[in-house]
Amino acid sequence: MNAILKGVLATILLVFFSCGKEKNNTTGTHESEEKHWSYSGETSPEHWAELEKNSDCSGQSQSPVNILDGKTVKDEGERGSLDFYYSPQTILNKVRNNGHTIQFDFELGDSIAYNKVNFNLVQIHFHEPSEHLVNGVRYPIEIHLVHQSKQQDYTVVSVLGVEGEDCETIENMESYLPLKKGEEKEIHKSLDLSSIFPEKKSYYFYGGSLTTPPCSENVQWVIFKDPVKVSLEEVLKLRDNMPFENFRNEQALNGRKVYLHEM
Repeated sequence: MNAILKGVLATILLVFFSCGKEKNNTTGTHESEEKHWSYSGETSPEHWAELEKNSDCSGQSQSPVNILDGKTVKDEGERGSLDFYYSPQTILNKVRNNGHTIQFDFELGDSIAYNKVNFNLVQIHFHEPSEHLVNGVRYPIEIHLVHQSKQQDYTVVSVLGVEGEDCETIENMESYLPLKKGEEKEIHKSLDLSSIFPEKKSYYFYGGSLTTPPCSENVQWVIFKDPVKVSLEEVLKLRDNMPFENFRNEQALNGRKVYLHEM
């Protein structure tokens, strides 16, 4: 009888510990899956370097930065030449909510020449409020036009926005919203990007990184000095489709220079 009781107890203990082990394994897997970068809490920008082990997020040439007019260097040698080769019929491929921003992907065709190197427009996305600061001022919105070369390097053209009247380009882009996280829409229609740029074309430029993981340090940044006007309604509509305050804080220049190309 004692032998039977011991056998039953051993079986119960074995089942109990097996279940506990299985539960712990499941929990560990779940936690691992959740450790994806974000803009808040334990996965906020302050933790990106530790979360993204093989990234450049702890590098010395990171973006965004605070641009101080008093410390910029005037571009007198055309070291930051920029030419746009955009069509009024830019083809918008699709729009998606990737969980970090609203991203508009474009078909190949439009491009820029930065320092005589061709970069194709690949996508446009938004940050609210802005990531770059100018003289310590953070703008309500920053628009990133991402261009990529054949060598897989980037030139990102940044447009800062202030509150004012409607921007026709943004209004047209927002006609494809709302989008839930992870949702995308195929578009394949033309889009005129002309009203997304300021009238005066002076710009800052410097070498930096992507502002999201993997924070790759192969990016030339071009930031228009003058902002464009966007309506409060346009800003709020974008905000409703993106994480709250989806920006990375300013990074140290670490000896880098910010240049000003005046037009």
